[in-house]
Amino acid sequence: MESIHDEFDFLTDLVTGLAAQFGDSCEVVLHDLTGSYDSSIVAIANGHITGRNVGDPGTNLGLELLRGSQVNGNKSNYMTQTKDGRILRSSSMYMKNKEGNIIGSLCINFDITELMVAGKTLQTLINPGEQTEIKESFVTSVSDLLDALIQEAQEQVGKPVAVMTKEDKMKMIQLLDSKGAFLIKKGGEKICAYLNISKYTLYSHLEEGKSAAKESEE
Repeated sequence: MESIHDEFDFLTDLVTGLAAQFGDSCEVVLHDLTGSYDSSIVAIANGHITGRNVGDPGTNLGLELLRGSQVNGNKSNYMTQTKDGRILRSSSMYMKNKEGNIIGSLCINFDITELMVAGKTLQTLINPGEQTEIKESFVTSVSDLLDALIQEAQEQVGKPVAVMTKEDKMKMIQLLDSKGAFLIKKGGEKICAYLNISKYTLYSHLEEGKSAAKESEE
């Protein structure tokens, strides 16, 4: 399969079938990752869970995988949270062509909020196996996704921009680069404005960071 559109009818039937099997608390999403990340969702069932529709972007996890920051993107049974605070148990599976390039993904997000409220008697259903907690941002625009990545990076640096040193800003830029922020259209411009630096300074910091990383590997 060179494109998800080679098996598009089957994959969209799979999206519909999985959602029907598990009910309206289960969101199933199909992403085309060969085109613009701004509108990677090509099929979705029960989108009310994360508020997304066909034509909306993917999350930060897919962006990291496309950036190369993550090698194996497949993740099963991880916990995440929507913008309005609902708890999801999620799995993300990626499809590759024969050259090994990522072409798409199928993601399942099961809303377990009400089950958690139900108490200990439902713990075997809520936690069927070992789980890891992964921060995933569900958004309806890449602008919101970029905002979330910027805020996360700033939290890791631990300082407001007004008191950041050159080294702090370099660290923040490197964190954003590793998260795939510069793959977002006009991401560099927004980050420059946020950090109050020029494009020249941005590229300079990126190159310094890459050089430092290369030296440490050697």
